[in-house]
Amino acid sequence: MEFMLDTVDLDKIRYYQAILPLAGVTSNPTILKQAGKIDFYTHLKEIQTLIDSASLHVQVVGETLEEILADAEEILSHLGSDVYIKIPVNEAGLAAMKQLKQKQVKVTATAIYTEMQGYLAIAAGADYLAPYYNRMENLNIDARDVIGALVAEIERTNAPSKVLAASFKNVAQVNVACRQGAHAITAGPDIFAQAFKMPAIQQAVTDFHQDWRETFEVETIKELSQ
Repeated sequence: MEFMLDTVDLDKIRYYQAILPLAGVTSNPTILKQAGKIDFYTHLKEIQTLIDSASLHVQVVGETLEEILADAEEILSHLGSDVYIKIPVNEAGLAAMKQLKQKQVKVTATAIYTEMQGYLAIAAGADYLAPYYNRMENLNIDARDVIGALVAEIERTNAPSKVLAASFKNVAQVNVACRQGAHAITAGPDIFAQAFKMPAIQQAVTDFHQDWRETFEVETIKELSQ
């Protein structure tokens, strides 16, 4: 399982880079808007420096085939060939994916709401597929079934694609996506924070520490040797 962070907040990336087995950072225009007025390429280059060998996923904003290809070319020219180009799965997007994959460009197919979109992205050679979990649920689409179907299709066709489940509102949704076979998930810092907020976790840590102090009358293991 690959865990990615869905943010461009540099402080949050620094924080979770030190904690998580971070496989990548994903972004989109909405996330960039939340960051305020930033220098686009300078900011993304700083993220690349922070995450080292982890992957960076950057979304195009063009709507026509020509615009998408032009966006992809600009992103790659500034950030390098290791960047994954995020492209929504519609007619223009699929046409762009085909052309970019012929050039060995790394592609993340995004804005996936249906099985059919996912099947087409797999056939087009997308490296990652990003089905929108919570957005599907809001539209009364069974997100778990979509993810499971896409995982099954990847296995059936022995495709190199991976399901990168996205758009979560809580940890429970992440858990379901993982159980359905998603190869990766991307979530905002708030979701990862939720994962560690269960009071019982901290209570167990506190209890263990108290038992240690009562038994050995020191705070840490290192103090035993002093």
